[in-house]
Amino acid sequence: MPAAAPQIILDPAEREFPPFSLTRLLSTVFEPTDGCRVCVITDFDDPAAEMAGLAFLEKPDRYPVQRHAYEQFVLGLENGAMAELGMTGGEMFGYHASGGSNLDLRDGCFDTGGKALSLDRDIYPNYDIILCISDWSATAPLTAKCKEFGFRGATMHGLNEVILATGLAVDYEQVSADAEKLRLAMTGADEIEIDFALEDGAVLTAKLLLDGQEAQKSHGLCKGRAPDVANLPAGEVYFVPVDANGQFPMKYEDGTLSLLEVKDRSIVGSRLIAGEQATVDAHNARLADDPMTGTLGELGFGTQVLPVSGADIQDEKVLGTCHLATGRDDHLGGDIVPDMFKTHENSTHDDILFAPHKTPNFNIRQVRMRRGAQREILIEDFRPSPYLVAALAG
Repeated sequence: MPAAAPQIILDPAEREFPPFSLTRLLSTVFEPTDGCRVCVITDFDDPAAEMAGLAFLEKPDRYPVQRHAYEQFVLGLENGAMAELGMTGGEMFGYHASGGSNLDLRDGCFDTGGKALSLDRDIYPNYDIILCISDWSATAPLTAKCKEFGFRGATMHGLNEVILATGLAVDYEQVSADAEKLRLAMTGADEIEIDFALEDGAVLTAKLLLDGQEAQKSHGLCKGRAPDVANLPAGEVYFVPVDANGQFPMKYEDGTLSLLEVKDRSIVGSRLIAGEQATVDAHNARLADDPMTGTLGELGFGTQVLPVSGADIQDEKVLGTCHLATGRDDHLGGDIVPDMFKTHENSTHDDILFAPHKTPNFNIRQVRMRRGAQREILIEDFRPSPYLVAALAG
């Protein structure tokens, strides 16, 4: 009798998560760790003042991410994890907040005594593993720096208690295995179509052309000694679009909802659906001033069953969600690099997440894949299709 198919849990409320263990996380993600020198870096508007004597710890409401970086990682390394893993170091450094997602970092940084240092001179070449726990994502710049200086690392921006208890507590061997199953289910796709259903019944469709490219995965493992940077929590399959056309809705930070027109891979205009016209006008002005800011650089699909954390770094990894991203994609193997933008401040990589908690004004009615003669539904109503569930069970 054939073995029964494994039970796939799709509701995070039904999933049990082990307690967070820094030793388990680092040993799994970075094997081998023996002999590695490790440090933690984080961002502040005024790193000299906040790092001196760990002054930021007196402002827990202002610096919750940095507090977690110190309490869970720096102290965790000092209080046993380094010894268990055969590592050295454990220092913490503060650098200047970039002010934008994945912007290149200023070189200056500071130690806990307030001493001025250089990332390029004092940090990147002198550590084997660099853990970046920050407010602003630094995955793109650190991916470039790891290739230059030879370190491995992990970026964990927006870290909070939910992420510690769930997204960083999971078994990353399993995360990697599941991401590979879903990657194989989607790799070689020629195009993806996404239908968005608005509250008034209107349906918008965006078509992304992929030209049969090999799908990539964010799976959380940086094993071996090769330079690499993991984005944690991980669990994603992604593509770099070759072209894109159509329409999709966007919910801005202030709640304003708009319709975005996409042509030749770029957002060419935003039209108000509900909310503040000034918000839409500001976006249109930015697109007119620097059209590269509207270029679509990523299409991603979550692969993990996780609870909503309130931080996109975890929430975009949830199975049944998808996201687009505008801006630089060189860290994903794409062709959009910072020098293409009008100003440094514009060369961000900004995710646009479609998820029930994030975009309650509209629904992902359906996501469809064409791969040669094969046609598959990937997502319906923010739930993975039977095709993806079967791939996970395989």
